[in-house]
Amino acid sequence: MYFIANWKMFGDIKSLNSLNKVLKFSRHKKNNKIRLIYCPPYTLLNLFHKKIKNSNIELGAQNCHEEEVSGPFTGSISSKMLKKIGAKYVIVGHSENRAIGESNLTINKKIKSSINTGLKIIFCIGETLQQRKKKQTHKVLLDQISKGLKGIKKMNNVIFAYEPVWSIGTGITPKANDLKKNIAFLRNSLLKKFRLKNPKILYGGSVNPKNVRNFKEINIIDGFLVGGASQDSKKFIDIVKKTFN
Repeated sequence: MYFIANWKMFGDIKSLNSLNKVLKFSRHKKNNKIRLIYCPPYTLLNLFHKKIKNSNIELGAQNCHEEEVSGPFTGSISSKMLKKIGAKYVIVGHSENRAIGESNLTINKKIKSSINTGLKIIFCIGETLQQRKKKQTHKVLLDQISKGLKGIKKMNNVIFAYEPVWSIGTGITPKANDLKKNIAFLRNSLLKKFRLKNPKILYGGSVNPKNVRNFKEINIIDGFLVGGASQDSKKFIDIVKKTFN
């Protein structure tokens, strides 16, 4: 089971102290079947890498530029730069980036450059509230994976995060039956279109210690991409514990 902490635009040097409890928690032998991944802002990547270097926690970034080599892209960071600083994962296609113009074509380029660099991809997909109301969820998901993964042959290093846009940060989560149907659709589509067997599919969108129990019965979920709740070490640990207890 994957538990990915997406800190978004949060955190400073003092925030590193919040890792102490999670580091201690990760050392328990009973936790050897879980993957804990932190995706802090770029400004904290190096400090995080040093902090978790000899632990079971892995490091990821929240995004990257589509070009893997150096170039005239002010304010951008390439997948190769992320790899060199110690990142093993990168989030690509998050709805907050799609909302400001990131296209499926750009996402496709980012995935390709990240795979070439040796990073593992956390590929975010999901429908908006308007698309959901129009019953276009499956159409949108198929379009996102078809265009986002076009021309990519090595997909063993791609993890999928289904995040309904209308659920992110709202406190509203999908009904269990709807979530089951959408994830089952994703699995079938990835098998038919890309011959991808047993893909890792996570859920993201307002996950917290109170509602995580609601997802327990959905045994086709391989973990969670956690936003705001992951910024609090106690809440993040509680999410992991309540997933299994």
